Amino acid sequence: MQYRSIGDLSLSVATGAWKVPADVDLIVGIPRSGLLAGSMLALHLNIPIVELDCYLNGGAGRIGRTSKHTVSAKSNDVRKVLVVDDTVATGKTMAQIRREINAVGLGDKVLVCAIYGTQKSHHGFDLIFETVSTPRMFEWNMMRHKRIADTCFDIDGVLCHDPDPADNDDGLRYERFVSTARPLYIPKLKVAHVVTSRLERYRPETEAWLKTTGIEYGKLWMIDLPSAEERRRLKAHAPFKARVYQESGTSLFIESEDKQAEDIARLSGRPVLSIGGQRMVWPDDPAANRRHVHRAGWSTPKRSTKSRVKRAALQLCRHLHLPIDGLAHPAARPTSTPAGIGGQSLNK
Repeated sequence: MQYRSIGDLSLSVATGAWKVPADVDLIVGIPRSGLLAGSMLALHLNIPIVELDCYLNGGAGRIGRTSKHTVSAKSNDVRKVLVVDDTVATGKTMAQIRREINAVGLGDKVLVCAIYGTQKSHHGFDLIFETVSTPRMFEWNMMRHKRIADTCFDIDGVLCHDPDPADNDDGLRYERFVSTARPLYIPKLKVAHVVTSRLERYRPETEAWLKTTGIEYGKLWMIDLPSAEERRRLKAHAPFKARVYQESGTSLFIESEDKQAEDIARLSGRPVLSIGGQRMVWPDDPAANRRHVHRAGWSTPKRSTKSRVKRAALQLCRHLHLPIDGLAHPAARPTSTPAGIGGQSLNK
């Protein structure tokens, strides 16, 4: 199981933005996830973004007050349009979108991009930023992923927010918190198991909260100890969760705390999704545990002085609304280049 967070998505956009041809003047985002990725890319390239239906109806995008002097949003200024989605697997969604775009006579202006593909090239796509093979899960849509039906869920810090230190008194204040906690990540499917370090005596309040929140689950597991102090003395949190994870036979555990995620993965010998660390923790692969650290050191390919001068000239021409047909960005691929400009895989 591979995982990408919103932070990973932002970094993937930043490191892959150089692949976008210089004559792209407008981003079209595919609702909903494509708008997230498209907005990041539009901000990085300093060009407007518009939602798909608005574009099909003749819209050219709106820009904020602080950008109006540097970004053009006039429809007659648009030379090429980049349609952006977050991911591609089969390509069926984008094939339908291409038909809709062609039907209104805009197909000759359009390039198609996905930030994450299951392979380096996909039929019908001009750009793939990064290859992420299946099975995979993304922070922005994980609560409707079919995999969560075979998952163990922590409660505090996952299904609801963590209690404040003052509320974590193992008394009346914590009992009130359990009954009134604000929901955080709410799964849209029935989950296999809810596994929490809450004490067994809070079961009635916990079950009532789960029902009120509309969370469907197979079984609720709680620690049967006399007090939170005893639970801390025994350091029972991770061993308890790891045991249930192993015995349940589920394929994933979603844990709130990053350190506990490491302990659960080590004790169970199985992967754990850390909400606190926004990463997939693997029991026998420390490099994968530090994947986000390695990625922080990535950079875009270095450009020559000539390349930087051309980029600056392009931006100046756009600002002054001057023709720039003779200026081609040296790092940009020709618009006829087929799909296959994929990023480096992070999990070889």
